[in-house]
Amino acid sequence: MVVIYNHELSIFQTIITNSSGLNAMAETHSPDEERRVGTQGIVDKWLAERQQMLVLYCQVAGLEPFEPDKPSKQLLKDYCQVLVDYMAFGHFEVYDRISQGEERRKAVLDIASEIYPRAVEVTELVVAFNDKYDTSDHEQEMGHLDKDLSVLGEELASLVEMEDRLVAVMQKQ
Repeated sequence: MVVIYNHELSIFQTIITNSSGLNAMAETHSPDEERRVGTQGIVDKWLAERQQMLVLYCQVAGLEPFEPDKPSKQLLKDYCQVLVDYMAFGHFEVYDRISQGEERRKAVLDIASEIYPRAVEVTELVVAFNDKYDTSDHEQEMGHLDKDLSVLGEELASLVEMEDRLVAVMQKQ
């Protein structure tokens, strides 16, 4: 079933490469941008968490066959943790900061309000995926992992593309 993931893997490899470029942009600021250092720090951390999540996704998607007693069990558990951390960071650091009025730029507010409902939908999918595959309190059900990873990958790819629009306007002066 690796063929199912080829599209998602190529999208994520492109996103990982592009995220590195976004990180580089976030690390360089002029004196006029110093007032946005807090925002830049949040963007840097968000992009680093995203990159870690995407790398682990690619590693999990590349493992087969999935059997609970193989080393893939720990990798899947690690991926679930990083995935939940990434989504939580988006909600509690990025979107909360915007909704609490710490961000006043209209372009940022407009894009955030456009993509937030989609982020909530993907978060619900992530929580369901985590509940199903995180092994900390129950045995893993591996029968549908291929399909679940494929669906998750498509949804994450869509969300990441939307988030890139938000990151781009957050990094503008």
